[in-house]
Amino acid sequence: MGVLEDIFGFITSGSIGGIPPIVVMIIPFVIGLVVGFFIKKMFKIAIIAAIILVVASYLGFFGLSLAALSDLADKYGPIAIQYGVLLMGMLPLGLGLIVGLIIGFIFS
Repeated sequence: MGVLEDIFGFITSGSIGGIPPIVVMIIPFVIGLVVGFFIKKMFKIAIIAAIILVVASYLGFFGLSLAALSDLADKYGPIAIQYGVLLMGMLPLGLGLIVGLIIGFIFS
């Protein structure tokens, strides 16, 4: 129980750059809520766009190849992993952002 008391003591007392620690921890959560809300809205648009893309590809307006998709994954995959590691590097703030994303996505 001593660890929990130390954590709650840090959260409720002191300051980080003049800002209370609880505020610093809430900011990523709120940002996650907003981003999760917009991701859900954009996901609906992305599904419609993907259906239109598949139909256009099926009708021959342009071609989709696995080689092109593989090249894109090779090009942008490491960058996505790098940003994911950066987000997890600030673990307490990253967890608040991820929880906010999940809640914003589910309850929007």
